[in-house]
Amino acid sequence: MEKRSRSFYVLATFFALFLVFLYGPTLTIGILSFQGPGGGLTFPMRGVSIHWFHDLFEQQAVGDIWGSFFRSITLGLMVMVTTVIVSVMGGLAFRKRFAGSSVLFYLIITSLVIPSILISLGVGLIFSQAGLAVHWSTSGYGSQLTWTLPFGLLIMFAVFNRFDKSYEEAARDQGASAWQTIRYVVLPIIAPMLIGVALFGFTLSYDEFARTLLTAGSYNTLPLEIYGMTTNVTTPVIFALGTLTTLFSFGIIGIFLTVVLLINRRRSRHGSDAGKGMI
Repeated sequence: MEKRSRSFYVLATFFALFLVFLYGPTLTIGILSFQGPGGGLTFPMRGVSIHWFHDLFEQQAVGDIWGSFFRSITLGLMVMVTTVIVSVMGGLAFRKRFAGSSVLFYLIITSLVIPSILISLGVGLIFSQAGLAVHWSTSGYGSQLTWTLPFGLLIMFAVFNRFDKSYEEAARDQGASAWQTIRYVVLPIIAPMLIGVALFGFTLSYDEFARTLLTAGSYNTLPLEIYGMTTNVTTPVIFALGTLTTLFSFGIIGIFLTVVLLINRRRSRHGSDAGKGMI
């Protein structure tokens, strides 16, 4: 019993240290963002106020915080929609073996192990050599898809590997076409997983730095803007920005989780109603 209890405390301490390491920097930024007007970038704090959050909404001497924020939101939504659509199509395609499927699978995974900065450089060079504009909505969009699509496809591969095909067979026996089977049977069943893929796509795009560095062109996304601010902003306004973007990220995650919860509740309700109808 003593050994078990000692092991428990050792593991609990290790886990607590891990949590401090994981969330300590975020909490530190959050605390420092509430400094008074005379506050700096380090401890000790000089007063407590929301001055820097108010200052964040004023015209900044350098940078384009809100422009970069809306560019990141727009880019994240573009990447999210594309990732969901292509991932579902890829998952459906890989349900059956076809010539070159193994090679294509490993080509998809390869983009995850290539250094992100090299992907950014390569995509930027391709657009430049092709005479196309290097812009966050074109080259930046393409480079971020090399990051989000492999994750989305891997999730869909796992989903369809466990998918019970008897549902589709039952729908076809009832006279449903292939498209009706996908729309009214397959997609509703995998809806929670689609929301997970969407969340992956949006969040991975929203905070992506390396793959956007050489492909964003003249207009920064939010991660690039924050990086630029670290070199010329010497007030806690940058911490206020970090705190708000963190809260925004948690808010997005909360929205997606709420949607999944509502879908599951709706399913449970319909299932119980169907059971009562049978009785």
